[in-house]
Amino acid sequence: MTRAVTDAAPGKLSTLDRFLPVWIGMAMAAGLLLGRWMPGLNSALEKVQVEGISLPIAIGLLVMMYPVLAKVRYDRLDTVTGDRKLLIGSLVLNWVLGPALMFALAWLLLADLPEYRTGLIIVGLARCIAMVIIWNDLACGDREAAAVLVALNSMFQVVMFAVLGWFYLSVLPGWLHLPQTTIATSPWQIATSVLIFLGIPLTAGYLSRRFGERAKGRQWYETRFLPIVSPWALWGLLFTIVILFSLQGSPISSHPWDVARIAVPLLAYFAIMWGGGYLLGAALRLGYPRTATLAFTAAGNNFELAIAVAIATYGATSGQALAGVVGPLIEVPVLVGLVYVSLALRHRFDHELHHVSSPAAPEEVTER
Repeated sequence: MTRAVTDAAPGKLSTLDRFLPVWIGMAMAAGLLLGRWMPGLNSALEKVQVEGISLPIAIGLLVMMYPVLAKVRYDRLDTVTGDRKLLIGSLVLNWVLGPALMFALAWLLLADLPEYRTGLIIVGLARCIAMVIIWNDLACGDREAAAVLVALNSMFQVVMFAVLGWFYLSVLPGWLHLPQTTIATSPWQIATSVLIFLGIPLTAGYLSRRFGERAKGRQWYETRFLPIVSPWALWGLLFTIVILFSLQGSPISSHPWDVARIAVPLLAYFAIMWGGGYLLGAALRLGYPRTATLAFTAAGNNFELAIAVAIATYGATSGQALAGVVGPLIEVPVLVGLVYVSLALRHRFDHELHHVSSPAAPEEVTER
């Protein structure tokens, strides 16, 4: 995925990138078929866990995230932390609008299905800290901004997940005279998820760039090392999708109507959050890369944490857990589609840039 910003048109992508929707579709189908045809695989994979997190999924996510975080130019992070409009916009979208929107959609569209409704609310509370890195990179978003926003989400997640869960599942329903429920989670469980899915690849990426540039120089690092490790991101993504979908192949294929009911509010949620983030970024004149980053970090969710919390609280066969696993079933193809929408809309930013501002510095439009 090392490419110039001006070379993101589908015809100029690598074969792996160009047919990404095909590979993802095949990975999803392979996972569902494996879960359906090999029932023992589900039990075997679930037994391989660390702190309640599936080890194969963890490995896939780490392999997926490392190359993208190795590309981040950590000496530029101060330009992101100084962008108050971006940071405040992200916090509002992720921690105010996102959970409130999922709560509203769950009650509006699943009022008669309390288990699925609760599962979706939990998904809405788990802000994305992992797979959004891939969507942002494919859409040629700002890598440094994505790293900062994901780290910000991680810190808020440790502090706010349980608090917001209590508010949206107990306090707010009580105020509205609706049925109440609770979730059982701890700051340590959330912190463990953050440390594994963000801390490890972020540390590895930072150390790779620091010691790679010190030993061989930036040119060698970006022209020799990064092209070697870049394909790992998509291979890790495809592996993760196969494992994730194989774990729930039987429940998903056995309850197609339930999956369809859960999918409706999820589709609305992803579309509204991504579109809202994109419009907000455009209104704030953040430029295309940071607008794309804002939109994708707002739309993505931490399905690993949501599924772990649902299983720990309600059980692996509960409706809440099923709602959690349907999340990535809908999120993956929808956000892949939005990557292409984002790339198509980028030219509108390029057109405005030529008319209302001076050309970007060369380093801002090179290697993506």
